[in-house]
Amino acid sequence: MLTVSVVICAYTEDRWDDTLRAVASVQSQEPAPLELILVIDYNPELYKRFLERLPDVRVVANGNERGLSGARNMGVALASGDIVAFLDDDGAAQPGWLSELMRSYNDDPNVLGVGGRAVPGWATQRPSWWPGEFDWVIGCAYTGMQPGVVRNLQGGNSSYRRDLFEIGGFASDIGRTARSRLPLAGEEAEFCIRALQQRPRGVFVYNDQAVMVHRVPRARERFSYFRTRCYSEGLSKARVTKNVGVGAGLSTERSYSTVTLPAGVIRGLRRTARGDWTGLLRAGAIIVGLLYTTLGYGRGVVLELLARRGVPGEG
Repeated sequence: MLTVSVVICAYTEDRWDDTLRAVASVQSQEPAPLELILVIDYNPELYKRFLERLPDVRVVANGNERGLSGARNMGVALASGDIVAFLDDDGAAQPGWLSELMRSYNDDPNVLGVGGRAVPGWATQRPSWWPGEFDWVIGCAYTGMQPGVVRNLQGGNSSYRRDLFEIGGFASDIGRTARSRLPLAGEEAEFCIRALQQRPRGVFVYNDQAVMVHRVPRARERFSYFRTRCYSEGLSKARVTKNVGVGAGLSTERSYSTVTLPAGVIRGLRRTARGDWTGLLRAGAIIVGLLYTTLGYGRGVVLELLARRGVPGEG
């Protein structure tokens, strides 16, 4: 029987209630995990508070690089389970989450990692203009995702065989930190692609029955955040392709941008033709999102080229 360690990473008091909810959601899983590790990223006061509040949880301070990648790598280093599962500090695992993640490992020894479905928990309600194709902006499953084998997992609801980290952990120069001016990401994609390059017989699996509700605060419901996150994703993709190559780094994105997004625009226009003007808004948001992501990627590529030549720039 495989064992599993669950890792949650936290860094701010602003998510105190969210993190307690995330911890409780893991503790209520059946069967229970071998252990729950809460990694606090460079916040001594928060570390002390959780240490006092959660005596049954292993609360540790991040001793690696500051940021989500470093904190996750810290959790992996301390984990003793055969599988390491990650849950965002503002996510709540639903009943059956852990057992669904574990099911694929028991069925197939070639499975390197399993990810679940994150659904948005809007602070108010889904904005009328927000297209489902861009739910990845808020760390959730998006229109077009299908259960089965995938190139990479979404990090906030994911799990991996612990021995997979022998190839190295999450790249700390790609993901976001508390000091990031932009909401960068991409460390999970880079890790999964690198893992497949080194273990070509392995696969990653998306199981949409392993569900997490991901809280979306009001600030992330705004169009300004939508644009910024899309731009930042482009920057992140440039950093990912620097590490793993353009072919591997953009393989999924090609079908997404040439099939999924055009289909979303057509659906929006059809809704508009039926008298629902939110369809036009969603079609427009898809176009804007793709534009900003492309601009971010282009700028990221230029910055990487300048860095190779020793020319300073900013990301």
